[in-house]
Amino acid sequence: MIKFFDLKKLNDSFEPQISDAIKRVLDSGWYLLGNEVKSFESEYGSFIGSKHCIGVANGLDALRLILKAYIELSQIKEGDEIIVPANTYIASILAITDNRLVPVLVEPDLNTYNIDPYKIEEKITSRTRGIMIVHLYGQNAMHHEILRLVQKYNLKLIEDNAQAQGCHYGNKRTGSLGDASGHSFYPGKNLGALGDAGAVTTNNDELADVIRTLANYGSKVKYQNLYKGLNSRLDEIQAAVMRVKLPRLDADNQRRREVAQDYITNITNQSIILPATYNLQRATDYPGHIWHQFVIRTKSRDKLQRYLHENGIETMIHYPIPPHKQYAYKEWNNQNLPITEHIHLEVLSLPISPMMQNEDISLIVDKINKAL
Repeated sequence: MIKFFDLKKLNDSFEPQISDAIKRVLDSGWYLLGNEVKSFESEYGSFIGSKHCIGVANGLDALRLILKAYIELSQIKEGDEIIVPANTYIASILAITDNRLVPVLVEPDLNTYNIDPYKIEEKITSRTRGIMIVHLYGQNAMHHEILRLVQKYNLKLIEDNAQAQGCHYGNKRTGSLGDASGHSFYPGKNLGALGDAGAVTTNNDELADVIRTLANYGSKVKYQNLYKGLNSRLDEIQAAVMRVKLPRLDADNQRRREVAQDYITNITNQSIILPATYNLQRATDYPGHIWHQFVIRTKSRDKLQRYLHENGIETMIHYPIPPHKQYAYKEWNNQNLPITEHIHLEVLSLPISPMMQNEDISLIVDKINKAL
């Protein structure tokens, strides 16, 4: 069986460094808010190109804390609107509603699956305070039209960079483009921890200070609470593990591009819609995509998935149900978002990993090309 993502094989490739890092933490006797977290924050902040990096418990909390901090700073208030792509993992939207803000869903571009920048302006109202872009599947979602709108309407630009660690927009990395960015280090991400972990990056000193305080029960000094905060802290072991992985991230992302290029070059089945990259550049030459997922589309998605499983190939669907059709948001279930719904009925994610062997790629390609 070709696994969708062989996490053990990936982590084994970092041995004995991961085991050494964990032992270093255990031997230190210090497990929270210690030197490993401080070092990781400095190293990851430098990697992204942001002045501040605040380690938190997970990617959802990272987005929650950004919005919560803006509320504490009286720059956003309850009932204000945040524009967000309709075609995203539900965490992006949960962060908005958790802060009693109003998500305004915008349809994606059918070619990139990212928010369609030319459909945003019609959704801007007097209550709009920000745009949250999601670099879905590892592809940059930033666009000159989004920058124009942010400047024209004086909006906050928040990045959901959970799937795009190492991706570029021009000469900058995603996660450093907006006012603040949320990052996830869930184990399956391109930079993954051994459990839940996340971070916020920003160049705003005041915002960073409030986020760091909010994440520690709203406290700067023990037992003194400035805000009604959260308990959302990156722990020392996760930080130590990611410090091992970070120096290899660009090389691992490039290997993902090579796998993606093999798929794009060799999958010839006419019923398969392959992912598009800007300007038809080769995947290996395009820094604006780190291929967190390799997502194809076909009208026979479920049939193809069963066929591949029968031939020893694991696949996944990212995502089978769009947020506006989830029971959690049942008040939205009657919304008409045809592009989003079309995508969710057809997408299928193929195995992609820096550890994939060429023979595995060839087998997957062969089976897809032979599929009816």
